[in-house]
Amino acid sequence: MSEPSAAVLLIGDELLSGRTRDINLQQVAQFLEPLGIPVRECRTVPDIEDEIVAAVNALRTKYTYVFTTGGIGPTHDDITADAIAAAFGVGISEHPEVIAEMAARYAAMNTEFTPARRRMARIPHGAKIVKNPVSGAPGFQMENVFTLAGVPQIARAMLEDIGPRLEGGAVVHKVQLRGAGLREGDIAEALGAIAAAHGDVSIGSYPWYLGVGDHGVALVARSRDMAALEGVRGELEALMRRLGVEPVAAD
Repeated sequence: MSEPSAAVLLIGDELLSGRTRDINLQQVAQFLEPLGIPVRECRTVPDIEDEIVAAVNALRTKYTYVFTTGGIGPTHDDITADAIAAAFGVGISEHPEVIAEMAARYAAMNTEFTPARRRMARIPHGAKIVKNPVSGAPGFQMENVFTLAGVPQIARAMLEDIGPRLEGGAVVHKVQLRGAGLREGDIAEALGAIAAAHGDVSIGSYPWYLGVGDHGVALVARSRDMAALEGVRGELEALMRRLGVEPVAAD
């Protein structure tokens, strides 16, 4: 692949039932963006091994990197590690270094290192450990697949250990302009013309509505070409001003 790309695989019945709101996709995408690695696809699958295996194998051949979240805890339905091992056709067992580190950690906390907790030290054979500075139980890397915890705080911390392992691409720069009171119907035709004239710049329109007095449209332009991006910025600002709206730059 000429440019690196990524996919995110969210694993867990709780996500599909609506009980848990995912923020890991956002965390992974925001972490990868400055590295020039865009997330091109996201899937959500239940805690069913065959479905996890199928999704992992489909994504890892299509994208440079795959990030899975969820299913590596101590309970019976935490089956992601077994599914990753099955996807790669390797065995899985307790990792001696992980066992030693976790045993020491639980001893320091004066907490029993139960069989359930030992399950979190089971790592597919050949995988590299991904450190977990929050709770100790690690994630792991199997070739181009990185398996992270589902707890957002832990998943985000694990990304710091993964970052140096990634080969980035050209950074995509972006411009964000907010237009209070603007309506998408007022700008659709002109915005389409700007987008058609600048094929090297991706332009998106994102309305918000928080009440009668707080609504509008945010325009976001993205490109690897800074000169082209600045040209589009000027056209978007001019479009807003023609409609009597002063554009406000946003992060």
